[in-house]
Amino acid sequence: MICALLAIVIGPMAILRRSRDIWHRRLGRAWVAAMAGTSLTSLFIAEARTLGPFSVIHLLSVLTLWGLWEGVSHARAKRITLHRAAMLSLYTYAIGIEGLFTLLPGRRMSGVLFPDALWAGFVAAAALLTLGIEASVWFGRAKGSGSPAR
Repeated sequence: MICALLAIVIGPMAILRRSRDIWHRRLGRAWVAAMAGTSLTSLFIAEARTLGPFSVIHLLSVLTLWGLWEGVSHARAKRITLHRAAMLSLYTYAIGIEGLFTLLPGRRMSGVLFPDALWAGFVAAAALLTLGIEASVWFGRAKGSGSPAR
């Protein structure tokens, strides 16, 4: 949970920094580490099994790890537009969609954070995801990536 919270907080700070700025790189590395930590530790969660010991969260975790590798590879190869699109979509979709699954009524974190309002966490996460998608589209166009970061 600590890695996920760090990723949620560090992500916008890294995204909003200028490219090639030393703090953009430092925050980006910290964000990649937090996302990787979140994805790796989520592989050990066996609460919502749908296919043997696995669930949709496990698939999303593997896709997130792949996306992190891809985004870092783009940055190292100086493909900045692809790097930006990969990282924006990872922040929006990996954190947003996994956040929705995490805050579904009946899940442990939903009960911990919203014990008296079963759907409050899910509705809040859905609203934030919608805002994040809109911001990602706007920010991607404003920074010159040409198309929504998906």
